[in-house]
Amino acid sequence: MHIRRISIPRPKLLAAALVAAGLASAGLMARHALASDHQDSPEVELNPAQDMTDFYAFPSATAGNIVLVLNSWAFLTPAATPSTSFDPNLLYQFKIDNTGDAKEDLVIQVTFQGTGASQTVQVRGPLAPPVVGAMQNTVANVAPMVSGKVNATLSAHGMQVFAGPRSDPFFIDLEQFFRILPDRKPVTGPLAALPDTATASGFRNPGIDYVAGHNVMSIVIDLPVSMLTAGGNSKIGLWGTISR
Repeated sequence: MHIRRISIPRPKLLAAALVAAGLASAGLMARHALASDHQDSPEVELNPAQDMTDFYAFPSATAGNIVLVLNSWAFLTPAATPSTSFDPNLLYQFKIDNTGDAKEDLVIQVTFQGTGASQTVQVRGPLAPPVVGAMQNTVANVAPMVSGKVNATLSAHGMQVFAGPRSDPFFIDLEQFFRILPDRKPVTGPLAALPDTATASGFRNPGIDYVAGHNVMSIVIDLPVSMLTAGGNSKIGLWGTISR
């Protein structure tokens, strides 16, 4: 994943990522993205359900639509996946800035009821945020636009929604990543025995994907871009949050 930072400030949240997207005449074109965030603090290591690993936005296969993806729960093993659920005590939000002021004008709120195979998902929005900003997030007092069981494709009001485990799409050669960080480079063990050549200052070629075989809990929403834009503005800022 190639990344480039932008000037919009990152919210102080349990976990967050931001994507800014522009609408070119030929269709939606992603412009910027912040990096992946797998287990970035002790708190989320202790509470993996609130650990947002990545946020993605890309054009849909349906003309005029955009796909938004919010992934959580880093390094979920195949053995643990069947017994893992979204946390019903968390509020998962997609946030949309369509005026260019780095504040959300719209939100898509995702909540869950129950756990296990009977867990259900509810999607509210896009709608005006009950609370703007990172703190005191509140579920809107409106009926869900889409609702149903997890691990199924749900469709309503021009939107398609999926919530459930998926293979982690991120790629990182974590062993080499630790070797190029002065405070992380191992001095004992098998990683310390890797050849200390010029390649130790960069990633190996070919790299070894550390997250291969791991899953994430993924929320995917496919909807018309027109539901997110306003006033003829062709650019939107997109980011995601997970909060209590």
